[in-house]
Amino acid sequence: MVKRVAVVVGGSVAGLACAHAVADAGWELIVLEKAAAPAAGSGTGAGLGLDAQSMETLSRWIPGWGIDAATLPLAVDLNRATDSETKAVRTLARDDDLNFRAAHWGDLHRRLHEELPPAVTVLWGHQFLSFEAPDDTRGVVATARVLRTGETVEVTGDLLIAADGSTSSVRRSFLPDLKLRYSGYCAWRGVFDFSGKESCDTMTSIRRAYPELSNCLYFDLAYKTHAVLYELARSRLNWLWYINGPEPELTGSSVTMEATDAMVARVRDEAECVWCPELARLIRETAAPFVNVIYDADPLPRLSWAGGRVVLVGDAAHPTTPHGLRSTNMSVVDACTLGQCLAKWNSEPTPAHALAEYEAVRLPVVAQQVLHARRLGRLKQGLPVDSEAEDGFDVTTAKAEVLELRQRTMPFFDGAPAAVGGGFPLVGSTR
Repeated sequence: MVKRVAVVVGGSVAGLACAHAVADAGWELIVLEKAAAPAAGSGTGAGLGLDAQSMETLSRWIPGWGIDAATLPLAVDLNRATDSETKAVRTLARDDDLNFRAAHWGDLHRRLHEELPPAVTVLWGHQFLSFEAPDDTRGVVATARVLRTGETVEVTGDLLIAADGSTSSVRRSFLPDLKLRYSGYCAWRGVFDFSGKESCDTMTSIRRAYPELSNCLYFDLAYKTHAVLYELARSRLNWLWYINGPEPELTGSSVTMEATDAMVARVRDEAECVWCPELARLIRETAAPFVNVIYDADPLPRLSWAGGRVVLVGDAAHPTTPHGLRSTNMSVVDACTLGQCLAKWNSEPTPAHALAEYEAVRLPVVAQQVLHARRLGRLKQGLPVDSEAEDGFDVTTAKAEVLELRQRTMPFFDGAPAAVGGGFPLVGSTR
């Protein structure tokens, strides 16, 4: 039997996860990635939280994942209110059974790449340009530019998997009128490396102010703003600070901005006004913080096109805000479900039935999760959560426990369904 070939657009976590899952289904894969080479060490990016379903799935693709030194437990979800004047802190909501783990994006990406099976070829330095799906016999033809030489090449396959992020050009070819929705705020992000500095004043004070750091996902809420803090493996702290404001002007397709020295100086000064001294000091001493402009999109009407020869996964399929820790987790489940569906329908002449089932399984789940993440972000930012609400949540006047702040309120928190008949947990093949 001749192996089928899938062309994956994008070699980020979503793309490499799809490479693993679809290879498990017996396919060969060619991944087009514009980066010149895999990132060295932990690479770029920042921290992420992985739920139990993603951890179980990733452990099949990455030997030792979850029991090695790459992740740390996040057992506690703790939301606290900060009084910006007195710096006093009080608990708003607590969940001692979060059951997530913290990882660095670069560590996960590196391990996914290192463990790719022989059926996967990654073409580094290849910028995707366009595609055609002319008829059932030719499948799909992707065109890419080789950045090192400038030449244009064609890559042919039976299926095109679009893992090209929230600004997906593949999605735009089918849904040209779909626009990303600016959330009303941006996130400052940073990773503080305290290797060899565990006993420094900054770390001593931050552990005093955040005594459960090695096991806890902290959300600090002040008036119309909130921050996130948790520990990563190998002596790093990951923080985010969401700040309301007008939509910045972006160039290119990236939603990440490099911060100027003046921008960094302003945010460091502002941190001292808003947050406790320990968090403000951590922000001040973090090298090279950067800005993510926070977008999402209304749920898509479908996830596959071109007679079942083009499919969207990851942020291309469901641009989301980060407040439910969904982006990477949804991408991993997308990949695993797609692989299951392709394996189930492998005897069919085209992947059309497989993609129809993938869409039927994933579309209702991701639609609910994207909208819930949107609501959770607006709640924590003190913005009206819907068109009927005149005012947003005011953390300064909240008296009782605010249970809706917890991650547990996310739809399908305990696991999304797999392919029809598959149930949960997801069942993956072994190599």
